[in-house]
Amino acid sequence: MYRILKTLGEPRMINRVEKLSLLSEMIAFAQKDESVKSIEYKFLLSIAKQLEISQADFDYLVKHPITYENLNSHSERIVQFHRLILLMSLDQNASKKQLVKIHNFGLRMGLSQDSISRVLDLMESFPNKIVPPDFLIDIFKVQYN
Repeated sequence: MYRILKTLGEPRMINRVEKLSLLSEMIAFAQKDESVKSIEYKFLLSIAKQLEISQADFDYLVKHPITYENLNSHSERIVQFHRLILLMSLDQNASKKQLVKIHNFGLRMGLSQDSISRVLDLMESFPNKIVPPDFLIDIFKVQYN
Protein backbone atom coordinates (compact mmCIF):
# COMPACT_ATOMS: atom_id res chain seq x y z
CA MET A 1 0.00 0.00 0.00
CA TYR A 2 2.81 2.38 0.80
CA ARG A 3 4.27 1.76 -2.65
CA ILE A 4 1.00 3.07 -4.07
CA LEU A 5 1.36 6.28 -2.07
CA LYS A 6 5.00 6.78 -3.07
CA THR A 7 4.28 6.21 -6.75
CA LEU A 8 1.30 8.55 -6.90
CA GLY A 9 2.81 11.23 -4.66
CA GLU A 10 2.83 11.72 -0.94
CA PRO A 11 -0.64 12.57 0.37
CA ARG A 12 -1.40 14.97 3.16
CA MET A 13 -1.81 13.33 6.54
CA ILE A 14 -5.37 12.23 7.04
CA ASN A 15 -7.05 13.35 10.25
CA ARG A 16 -8.69 11.23 12.92
CA VAL A 17 -12.22 11.72 11.58
CA GLU A 18 -11.12 10.52 8.14
CA LYS A 19 -9.35 7.52 9.67
CA LEU A 20 -12.45 6.57 11.66
CA SER A 21 -14.54 7.05 8.54
CA LEU A 22 -12.29 4.72 6.54
CA LEU A 23 -12.52 2.04 9.20
CA SER A 24 -16.26 2.45 9.53
CA GLU A 25 -16.65 1.98 5.78
CA MET A 26 -14.52 -1.17 5.85
CA ILE A 27 -16.44 -2.57 8.81
CA ALA A 28 -19.73 -1.94 7.00
CA PHE A 29 -18.37 -3.80 3.99
CA ALA A 30 -17.31 -6.74 6.18
CA GLN A 31 -20.70 -6.85 7.90
CA LYS A 32 -22.47 -7.81 4.69
CA ASP A 33 -23.76 -10.98 6.31
CA GLU A 34 -24.45 -9.21 9.63
CA SER A 35 -21.36 -10.59 11.34
CA VAL A 36 -17.66 -10.07 10.85
CA LYS A 37 -15.65 -13.25 10.42
CA SER A 38 -12.64 -13.72 12.68
CA ILE A 39 -10.16 -13.34 9.82
CA GLU A 40 -11.90 -10.16 8.67
CA TYR A 41 -11.90 -8.78 12.23
CA LYS A 42 -8.14 -9.42 12.55
CA PHE A 43 -7.47 -7.78 9.19
CA LEU A 44 -9.58 -4.75 10.09
CA LEU A 45 -7.90 -4.48 13.48
CA SER A 46 -4.48 -4.49 11.76
CA ILE A 47 -5.66 -1.62 9.54
CA ALA A 48 -6.85 0.21 12.66
CA LYS A 49 -3.40 -0.18 14.19
CA GLN A 50 -1.78 1.15 10.99
CA LEU A 51 -4.08 4.15 11.24
CA GLU A 52 -3.21 4.56 14.95
CA ILE A 53 -6.76 3.83 16.11
CA SER A 54 -7.09 2.00 19.44
CA GLN A 55 -8.84 -1.35 19.72
CA ALA A 56 -11.45 0.26 21.99
CA ASP A 57 -12.26 2.87 19.34
CA PHE A 58 -12.28 0.18 16.66
CA ASP A 59 -14.69 -2.00 18.67
CA TYR A 60 -16.91 1.04 19.21
CA LEU A 61 -17.04 1.57 15.42
CA VAL A 62 -18.17 -2.02 14.92
CA LYS A 63 -21.31 -1.24 16.90
CA HIS A 64 -21.68 2.46 16.04
CA PRO A 65 -20.69 3.30 12.46
CA ILE A 66 -20.00 6.88 11.53
CA THR A 67 -20.81 8.74 8.35
CA TYR A 68 -18.38 8.27 5.49
CA GLU A 69 -16.16 11.25 4.75
CA ASN A 70 -14.51 11.25 1.32
CA LEU A 71 -10.74 11.63 1.24
CA ASN A 72 -9.27 14.58 -0.64
CA SER A 73 -6.08 12.77 -1.61
CA HIS A 74 -6.39 10.66 -4.75
CA SER A 75 -3.62 8.33 -3.59
CA GLU A 76 -5.33 7.76 -0.23
CA ARG A 77 -8.56 6.87 -2.05
CA ILE A 78 -6.66 4.31 -4.13
CA VAL A 79 -5.10 2.86 -0.99
CA GLN A 80 -8.55 2.62 0.61
CA PHE A 81 -9.91 0.89 -2.49
CA HIS A 82 -7.01 -1.57 -2.30
CA ARG A 83 -7.80 -2.23 1.38
CA LEU A 84 -11.40 -3.00 0.44
CA ILE A 85 -10.22 -5.42 -2.25
CA LEU A 86 -7.93 -7.14 0.26
CA LEU A 87 -10.83 -7.38 2.70
CA MET A 88 -13.09 -8.84 0.03
CA SER A 89 -10.43 -11.37 -0.95
CA LEU A 90 -10.50 -12.80 2.58
CA ASP A 91 -13.94 -14.14 1.73
CA GLN A 92 -13.16 -16.82 -0.85
CA ASN A 93 -16.82 -16.87 -1.89
CA ALA A 94 -17.15 -13.26 -2.98
CA SER A 95 -20.54 -12.77 -4.56
CA LYS A 96 -21.65 -10.68 -7.49
CA LYS A 97 -23.39 -8.46 -4.94
CA GLN A 98 -20.06 -7.80 -3.17
CA LEU A 99 -18.40 -6.92 -6.47
CA VAL A 100 -21.18 -4.42 -7.19
CA LYS A 101 -20.82 -3.01 -3.68
CA ILE A 102 -17.05 -2.55 -3.95
CA HIS A 103 -17.50 -1.04 -7.42
CA ASN A 104 -19.97 1.46 -5.96
CA PHE A 105 -17.59 2.25 -3.07
CA GLY A 106 -14.90 3.06 -5.64
CA LEU A 107 -17.24 5.31 -7.60
CA ARG A 108 -18.35 7.09 -4.43
CA MET A 109 -14.69 7.73 -3.64
CA GLY A 110 -14.34 9.44 -7.01
CA LEU A 111 -12.22 6.78 -8.68
CA SER A 112 -12.43 6.12 -12.40
CA GLN A 113 -15.12 3.63 -13.42
CA ASP A 114 -12.78 2.16 -16.03
CA SER A 115 -9.98 1.67 -13.49
CA ILE A 116 -12.32 0.09 -10.95
CA SER A 117 -13.70 -2.29 -13.57
CA ARG A 118 -10.20 -3.27 -14.74
CA VAL A 119 -9.06 -4.03 -11.19
CA LEU A 120 -12.16 -6.13 -10.46
CA ASP A 121 -11.79 -8.00 -13.75
CA LEU A 122 -8.09 -8.68 -13.12
CA MET A 123 -8.76 -10.05 -9.64
CA GLU A 124 -9.78 -13.41 -11.07
CA SER A 125 -6.38 -13.92 -12.69
CA PHE A 126 -4.35 -13.62 -9.48
CA PRO A 127 -3.86 -16.17 -6.69
CA ASN A 128 -6.37 -15.60 -3.89
CA LYS A 129 -7.85 -12.79 -6.02
CA ILE A 130 -5.29 -10.33 -4.62
CA VAL A 131 -4.24 -7.70 -7.13
CA PRO A 132 -0.58 -6.82 -6.49
CA PRO A 133 0.11 -3.13 -5.76
CA ASP A 134 2.19 -2.75 -8.95
CA PHE A 135 -0.77 -3.72 -11.14
CA LEU A 136 -3.10 -1.50 -9.15
CA ILE A 137 -0.69 1.42 -9.51
CA ASP A 138 -0.43 0.95 -13.28
CA ILE A 139 -4.20 0.80 -13.69
CA PHE A 140 -4.87 3.95 -11.67
CA LYS A 141 -1.82 5.80 -13.01
CA VAL A 142 -3.39 5.83 -16.47
CA GLN A 143 -6.45 7.59 -15.06
CA TYR A 144 -4.38 9.81 -12.73
CA ASN A 145 -2.18 11.26 -15.50
